[in-house]
Amino acid sequence: MAQVEEASTGSGHDALPEEQREALRKAIRLEWITIGVLAVTVALVGLVAGQSQAMRAAWLEDMLSFLPPIAFLIATRVIRIGPNMRHPYGHHRSIGVAHLVAATALLIMGGFLIFNSVMSLVNVEKPPVGLTVLFGQEIWAGWLMVIVMAASGIPPVILGRMKMKLAEPLHDKVLYADADMNKADWSTALATIIGVLGIGIGLWWMDAVAAIVVAVSIIADGVRNLIAAVEDLTDTRAMTFDEKEHPLIDEIEDITRAMPWVAEADARVRDQGHVFHVEMFVVPKPGQDPTVEQLHDLRETLHDVDWKVHDVAVVPVPEIPVYLTPAAG
Repeated sequence: MAQVEEASTGSGHDALPEEQREALRKAIRLEWITIGVLAVTVALVGLVAGQSQAMRAAWLEDMLSFLPPIAFLIATRVIRIGPNMRHPYGHHRSIGVAHLVAATALLIMGGFLIFNSVMSLVNVEKPPVGLTVLFGQEIWAGWLMVIVMAASGIPPVILGRMKMKLAEPLHDKVLYADADMNKADWSTALATIIGVLGIGIGLWWMDAVAAIVVAVSIIADGVRNLIAAVEDLTDTRAMTFDEKEHPLIDEIEDITRAMPWVAEADARVRDQGHVFHVEMFVVPKPGQDPTVEQLHDLRETLHDVDWKVHDVAVVPVPEIPVYLTPAAG
């Protein structure tokens, strides 16, 4: 009994098996490394940006890229707080809140960048990119921009791939969103380089167009992540970390239906962050009146299926709620 109670009421950190705790420790290290890399990148891009719209867009995107790792690091601290009278479900959903914060910031900043870039095109603002002195030699400032953007696009791609490998075992959507953004940073760098080179060959409008391309990418990330974050926080059916049908739900339903005293069973599963809260509705077979021990044994069995099945309530009912049936969609 104590094992079930601990599983269902512990903090988010306590809910993780050792493998996932190690993955979380690695993810935390990667996010601190990401913040360090971003600090250097923001400084370098800001130093050479000049009047280029594309470079400004890239700089603002880099500034915005601080939000997901910071939100992740804060959330991983908050989930350590155990449940109490005010938060009886614990603080697992701090992961969802962090996801929402990051997604909203992406959407707002993407819209801001598009507005600025479109106005630059409308007002025919031709960004000046002149000469600069480096080691006593005069060179076109655009080459510095190209070098900085080419170099800055490499570390995020590597970090993104490393984070992606940890997002699945942790079932962490904030980490997945951050990894997805990092992996796509090469496209931002490429678009910015093209915009800067466009200025160099006299096609001034390519700079603003490149900034718009970057902004559209930001908005697409924002919309996708905002939809996922809002759905999680409004108790949509639990999905995988990359928003696909989760096989664990079918598995726990099949296990429940296999119980000798169960006629029908369907689960209502909500995503709490790293873990799931499960309400298993069961219709006993005719003549069966499940005892407290049988309900407890089923609850314990479901807890043992997977670490993500963190909190389970078994609810005997005369019939399955209609919204859980296939006909309800």
